[in-house]
Amino acid sequence: MGTPLLWFGFNLFVLIAIALDLGVFHRKAHKVGIREAALWSIVWVGLAVGFGYFVWHWYGAQRGLEYFTGYVIEKALSVDNLFVFLVIFRAFQVDERVQHRVLEWGIFGALVMRGIMIATGAALVSRFSWILQLFGVFLVYTGLHMLAKRDKAVHYERNPIFRFASTHLRVTKDYRNDNFFVREDRKLFATPLVLVLLIVEITDVTFAVDSIPAIFGITRDAFIVYSSNVFAILGLRALYFLLADILDYFRYLSIGLALVLLFIGVKMVLDPWWHISVKLSLAVVAGALLATMLISLLAGPKKQGTPLQP
Repeated sequence: MGTPLLWFGFNLFVLIAIALDLGVFHRKAHKVGIREAALWSIVWVGLAVGFGYFVWHWYGAQRGLEYFTGYVIEKALSVDNLFVFLVIFRAFQVDERVQHRVLEWGIFGALVMRGIMIATGAALVSRFSWILQLFGVFLVYTGLHMLAKRDKAVHYERNPIFRFASTHLRVTKDYRNDNFFVREDRKLFATPLVLVLLIVEITDVTFAVDSIPAIFGITRDAFIVYSSNVFAILGLRALYFLLADILDYFRYLSIGLALVLLFIGVKMVLDPWWHISVKLSLAVVAGALLATMLISLLAGPKKQGTPLQP
């Protein structure tokens, strides 16, 4: 379904949306409140659902189900990103008034990186059919790893890219409002906000390695994989500010996400011999996520772990 005109129109919409968000609606640094976050969450979810209706109407129920299943999977997996963002902002003491700016530029970078990863994945799938089974094995391993390591802290600041940047860039000792770079004594300095943004980007790429193969387990249509990813990511910033104060209540959500990855992985491995319909896939994914979210809310909030050390 990915005609050149559709690709062009969709990407044009994405660029306009990001430009308006950065240049008009959130040009000034401010704390994003619950009401504003809720409004933007409704807007992004509404746009995602509206686009899904467009796909369903013009390209059939099968493509529509594939889009919505991919969107639910990506949206759910993106919640794991929110936990890490919360820890990063707490550890590096990022002012609440500039957090939205970091996330917005992080989302822009994520869209570029995911576009590259999806294009690469689509090319591999179209040329080597067995690559889907390999993706499936990887997802099974990832799901099992998530179940085994879900309570252990992950230190993204130990990533070699981050360590190289923090030691080779001229970085100011403190934040300079919402600026990523400043000039002092005619020299260009990065602010700590650049390092925070770098961790956000590293985090997203890490999670994309899991989420993109999972959606290829639902559909081989690169445009559906891309559009479902994009709509889930575009609403990520608003979702963060909407859920920031209650993220600690989703203590068992990681189990649900691990089960989703396990299910999709097994589905991909067995697909040549036993096909699982998209309807059943959507039901299993939604059921696993809703069940673990409900159990989490009943169990109460988890204790905060050891913070990242900048």
